[in-house]
Amino acid sequence: MCGRYTITVTLEELMFRFHLELPTSRYHIPRYNVAPMQMVMAIIHDGERNRIGELRWGLVPSWAKDEKMAASMINARSETLQEKPAFKNLIQRKRCLIPADGFYEWKKEGAAKQPMRIVMKDRRLFSMAGLYDTWLSGDGRKISTCTIITTEPNELMAPIHNRMPAILRPEDESAWLDRHTLDAQQLMPLLRPYDDAEMTAYPVPNAVGNVRNDSADCIADIGEAPRLF
Repeated sequence: MCGRYTITVTLEELMFRFHLELPTSRYHIPRYNVAPMQMVMAIIHDGERNRIGELRWGLVPSWAKDEKMAASMINARSETLQEKPAFKNLIQRKRCLIPADGFYEWKKEGAAKQPMRIVMKDRRLFSMAGLYDTWLSGDGRKISTCTIITTEPNELMAPIHNRMPAILRPEDESAWLDRHTLDAQQLMPLLRPYDDAEMTAYPVPNAVGNVRNDSADCIADIGEAPRLF
């Protein structure tokens, strides 16, 4: 799964990377410990250009009776996107990019777990494939939410966890956002494990386990993972 990630660049770097116009609203970055049920930055294509906005992480399908399922819908398995009622229509028409420069996963070490941060070797920005939807509550509130798609792990991730986010190659991002592509079968090949030769992982402090901690300390490389008993 993917349950935490980071985006520590400046807003200007983000705009340049994804060919975006500077927004009128200022978004809160850097963020060192993005967690489910928080507002996250997402990129869509409006038919003319890429646009950035905020979505709440934890999908609530438009047909849902209430918001309760959001916490269990932070991820969507790529293998079952075309089968699950919550995702099979969204894959055709409501796709987004979730920009990040790292994500966390907890590696089992005996009875304990060591948090790891997984990044590109050159620390560059990347995009995770996502889906979004808008839910209208009974009292008229409109809530736009998203989920991050996961896939099988690459060789780097396999010893850490059995899933990883579906990271898109830069050259595939425009195809993922293309509103004219309605055939999900054309998109499935994009949701494959990212090349592990371009990635690395390192241990970080246990403080990242607390969502209230959101500082540069969360991404500190603590060197060789300590022995856990």
